[in-house]
Amino acid sequence: MRELVNTLTDPIFSFPVFAVLFFLMIRNVKVFATKKFAITVVLGALPFYAWFLADKNFLKIVLKPDNVPITFLIILNAFFTWYSLHKASVNDDRIEAGEVPVEAMPENREKVWTWPNLVYTEMFAIIAGTAFLIVWAIFFKAPLEEPANPTWAPNPAKAPWYFLGLQEMLVYFDPWMAGVILPGLIVVGLLAIPYIDTNPKGNGYFSFKERKMAITLFLFGWHVLWFYLILVGTFLRGPNWTFYGPFEYWDYTKVVAEYNVNLSEFFWIKGLNMSMPDSLILREWLGIVLVGAYFVILPVISFKTKWGQKMVKDMGNIRYFILVFLFITMASLPIKMTLRWLFSLKYIIAMPELELNF
Repeated sequence: MRELVNTLTDPIFSFPVFAVLFFLMIRNVKVFATKKFAITVVLGALPFYAWFLADKNFLKIVLKPDNVPITFLIILNAFFTWYSLHKASVNDDRIEAGEVPVEAMPENREKVWTWPNLVYTEMFAIIAGTAFLIVWAIFFKAPLEEPANPTWAPNPAKAPWYFLGLQEMLVYFDPWMAGVILPGLIVVGLLAIPYIDTNPKGNGYFSFKERKMAITLFLFGWHVLWFYLILVGTFLRGPNWTFYGPFEYWDYTKVVAEYNVNLSEFFWIKGLNMSMPDSLILREWLGIVLVGAYFVILPVISFKTKWGQKMVKDMGNIRYFILVFLFITMASLPIKMTLRWLFSLKYIIAMPELELNF
């Protein structure tokens, strides 16, 4: 059973399962958002979690001071996702019945002053948070190490948990892409959300049906991509950034033979059985065409669909194409991850002479 779990947690298996479970949740929000479902999942998961904790290798990883907060992050993330969808499901049922959302009911519309109500609440929250951190520091020693030594580096060398998603992305993208372009687009996309999605419904109250697309895209980007990458980087990446199952001992001598191949090498060497041309454009023409079609032709095709026409009518051309560009950029991550796992594909466009790799 442990070997089976170690195999199934490999990203090539666990990521599709993670994605399928997410879409099943979105398709069946009414079922997922019920208290009965939540209690059933919690009670069903407890024996498995106890079984995991009984393994010394898994326990050692989970109790590492750096990793303890991630366990709380998993629990809190699951709870608040369920809670928000539960509140949204209740409001959706009320709206369908012709009633107002729970937040708009007279007993829930009472307003309070920022001073002193909100300020006092924030002050007590700060005091409670400080006390919690003091107790935390007593029970879990801060993972401080020796002063930086240029002749020695820890193995595995991991970033703080909130950067582990970026560090995992470095496996699939060039550093400038994973560390600059994609994070920059994430920030720009978040800033652009209020200007792209101007749907007034759902403001001030929970609702899923009235904001289905916005909530689905956000949860997909957060859960299926970013949150998943953090979990993999935290619990499943060991020495030399090699994948390890949750029950697998972190062997520092473990060597995994991986030979990643660029698309141009697939085409010229493996496909045509000839050496690659000296011309950069001729050598990488297939990758350039595919990337160009993905970022240019695909949005145009989507514009011609019934769904695209409706979105353009609601949003306008500019906002629609910005939304599509941000979406297909986000979708490039799981596509590139899948290509690496299935075909050991390193880069679709490889131009190291220009330090330009996609």
